[in-house]
Amino acid sequence: MERTNHFVTEELLSVGVPGLDDVLGGGLTPNRLYLLEGTPGAGKTTIALQFLMEGVRRGESVLYVTLSETEAELQGVARSHDWDLGSIHMREMLPTQEALRPDEQYTIFHPSEVELSDTTLRILKDVEELKPTRIVFDSLSELRLLSGNSLRYRRQILALKQFFAGRQCTVMLLDDMTATEHDLQVQSIAHAVLRMEQLHSDYGSARRRLVVVKYRGQSFRGGYHDYKIVRGGLIVFPRLVASEHVAEVPQTKLASGIVALDNLVGGGIERGTSTLFVGAPGTGKSTVAVQFALAAARRGECAALFIFDESINTLRTRCAGMGMDLQPFLDSGHIRIKQVDPGEMTPGELVHEIRIAVKERNATVVVIDSLNGYLNAMPDERFLIVQLHELLTFLGQSGVATLLIGAQHGLIGAHMQTPVDASYLADAVVLLRYFESEGEVRQAISVMKKRGGAHERSIRAFSMDATGLHVGDPLRRFRGILTGVPVPIDEGHPPQSTTR
Repeated sequence: MERTNHFVTEELLSVGVPGLDDVLGGGLTPNRLYLLEGTPGAGKTTIALQFLMEGVRRGESVLYVTLSETEAELQGVARSHDWDLGSIHMREMLPTQEALRPDEQYTIFHPSEVELSDTTLRILKDVEELKPTRIVFDSLSELRLLSGNSLRYRRQILALKQFFAGRQCTVMLLDDMTATEHDLQVQSIAHAVLRMEQLHSDYGSARRRLVVVKYRGQSFRGGYHDYKIVRGGLIVFPRLVASEHVAEVPQTKLASGIVALDNLVGGGIERGTSTLFVGAPGTGKSTVAVQFALAAARRGECAALFIFDESINTLRTRCAGMGMDLQPFLDSGHIRIKQVDPGEMTPGELVHEIRIAVKERNATVVVIDSLNGYLNAMPDERFLIVQLHELLTFLGQSGVATLLIGAQHGLIGAHMQTPVDASYLADAVVLLRYFESEGEVRQAISVMKKRGGAHERSIRAFSMDATGLHVGDPLRRFRGILTGVPVPIDEGHPPQSTTR
């Protein structure tokens, strides 16, 4: 994504973390001091090592000064990611027991009037000899401890900034936020501040997110951004902003391959629109959506399915039993299925996967099955609606036909409820219902809403068998089908209409 910035003219430094440069508006302004803060376990050390390894990859001299972890511990972190830290200069400056005694506390970085300690001299000597262009100090909590008081600590941070000014070096300070009072002094000194958070839900893995608190003279992507730590490093999923992906896309119709179904929805579903299939469990919502994806694959297009409620094997087997063989298109890559575990995948990661399917794999049909599972992946329903609106806008502007599945509570009756009301967000709503007739449970399908296009108003019979999906004739012999218990209409005495 291209950004315009009228403040920064220097070439920005890549952090080396996938997605983070995008959040920062391109990277870090060189030769500045940055603060990376977060609770223990948030991934600060991982980002710091990736930052230094990116410098090594560019042929720069880099230095890691550790005041908390030993070099052996850092090597252990590197091995867990299959990294080689051989080109990173390590300096282990752990305080001794004597230094931690109250009467022996001294300053590591000093203003000019304070006498330098041996530790300080060693660090400054390394900087003068190695001339690093990137340096990491881990962490500030040890500096607070050795400073003895807040005034001396703040003076040390200022002296540190002044020392590196003009030395063509980008400095990253790590802070584990273990201080009882959050000190905003360091934030005011730093050129930019990144905060990393770790959230523990009642069920599932920890959710991690970061936010750019400040960045002087640089436009950046605000708000929270999900990230995860995997083997190989930390990956950031930038928050989706639909307004950045505006494109002119013709609204051509995508047929399902079933004439009666296409006629019902007005000739097919349009590219750039969203369609919500809503109904009780088992009414055929997912199968109808898969039919549109399968038709797209047969035309040589790509479709992406994100399923929450059933396994890929179950979906493939169920569709094969109805004559809808997905396997050839799975093998060719025209259909891709991603099984989503809401306890493990964050909403930001899910949106990232959808973006990859659209932008890199050119998917023209995206199926989200279902919104109930999507809700379970979100901490709050309010955020679900906001993020879903942004996602649907992005997909619409990308020319994608989005198919949403919404399962209602209950099986039959007039009081069916949907836990997520996305009907006002969708451009079209297709309702599938059970109803009782002549001692059998039958199914019906109808289009309740479609923006910008004509569609049938009739309620048609619907069924599924080994030969596929079948959309039958309009059910004109019944009244009250949507209640689930319709009343037959006497053909010789049609019901009288009333005029108000």
